[in-house]
Amino acid sequence: MKPSLLAVVALGYGVVASAQIHDGTPGLIEGRPEIRAASPLQQLIDASPPGGRVEVAPGTYTGDLMIDKPLRLIGRGRPRLVGSGTGSVIRVRAADVVIDGFDIDGRRGGDLTRDTSGVHIAADRVTVRDCRISEALFGIYIRDAMGVVVERCSIRGIPGRDPGEKGSGIHAYNTSGTRFTDNEIDDVRDGLYLQNSSNGEIRGNLVRRVRYGLHYMFSDDNVFEDNTFEYGDAGTAVMYSERIVFRRNRFVHNRGFASVGLLLQQCDDVLAEDNLIADNARGIFIEGTNRTTLRRNIVAESDVAIVQFASAQGTRIEGNSFLGNMSPLSLVGKRVDTVFDGNYWSENPEPDLDGDGRTDRPYRLSSVFDHFRGNLTAADLFVDGFAAASLGVAEQAFPILQLTEAQDRAPLARPPDLSAVPRPRIEARQSAASPMALSAAAFAVGASVLARGRRARAHKRGGGA
Repeated sequence: MKPSLLAVVALGYGVVASAQIHDGTPGLIEGRPEIRAASPLQQLIDASPPGGRVEVAPGTYTGDLMIDKPLRLIGRGRPRLVGSGTGSVIRVRAADVVIDGFDIDGRRGGDLTRDTSGVHIAADRVTVRDCRISEALFGIYIRDAMGVVVERCSIRGIPGRDPGEKGSGIHAYNTSGTRFTDNEIDDVRDGLYLQNSSNGEIRGNLVRRVRYGLHYMFSDDNVFEDNTFEYGDAGTAVMYSERIVFRRNRFVHNRGFASVGLLLQQCDDVLAEDNLIADNARGIFIEGTNRTTLRRNIVAESDVAIVQFASAQGTRIEGNSFLGNMSPLSLVGKRVDTVFDGNYWSENPEPDLDGDGRTDRPYRLSSVFDHFRGNLTAADLFVDGFAAASLGVAEQAFPILQLTEAQDRAPLARPPDLSAVPRPRIEARQSAASPMALSAAAFAVGASVLARGRRARAHKRGGGA
């Protein structure tokens, strides 16, 4: 456990700019709302037998609800539940509850230290489906529960508030076997927050305009597939966890001071395959991990594709395609045992004279220019310029610095077929201020990068200006 290092990482990546009003520790569980704050639907719930079905007609119902018995609460015609503004709108305190088909308005009220939410769950086997939650501090808060399902929900935060003044979209604390599927989360503090929450499945979610897309600690054996984390300070920050799988996700447009697409810190046995990691300040950050495998990913148009600390042990990076990144690798420390094997690097000028699909020499991933510029400096502006190229050539001819050795021992000469990697998400109406068209993300990016690489090789063979 290294709290000081965690603080340094968080500070360096600009993800805790404001004071933490809520540190992830759950507050006191809210009980039954006071009569003056209760919804008129409370009487229907109280009158229902355990296991019953309560159908709610279209309309607006103001006040908070408590469900303390197994039942199905079903909305017809999307009834609107408007909270009292003092506590969670729906409080689930019994197992085997289903909430389906509601618009839920938190009225911008409540208290972060009491985990005020659109839906607050402290019971097993609860399902929240097809709900639209807005203006709530937390969208859905789950604590001390097993088998909770959240699917096809839309969660919008409170516009205009700083991240420290609002909660997460879906917050899970001390849970097991959760399933979050096909949800859309926007403008909250952290999109998905998992702490002490293991054996879950997180699939098909869209998280955008947040601090962390996924904020994740002390949670083992979870699978993340087909999600999109975009326009955040960090796409995903995974810490102190084991046996995590990331497959076919998008980590894109995470831009800010040293923002990162995928951050792994103090983790063991992480597999990331077939992901699109594009247009991030830093593509992948690895520190203090053991046995991380990165394969068949596309990492494109980042300032640095990979930032890795010497404390990372047993990392394998193979079969990936690195396209149009300003720098392939930034190493922190004097040693690294990472195996780079069979990746494609768009800036690798080496030819494939024997036609075996691999360039004829290994590709060294760090240069003297990377050594001088450090982790993040104004030198990034010149990394593609003549000065950087000159330094690189001079250092190869007359090495004067002892650089940490990192090389791809058998780099690919052409981009591999990575058809399982998801295409970029095309919005119906794309903002003109979008930081990057990413019209085909790494796919279209690759065309221009390859063209530039061919011109460079032709120039080198011709020996002319």
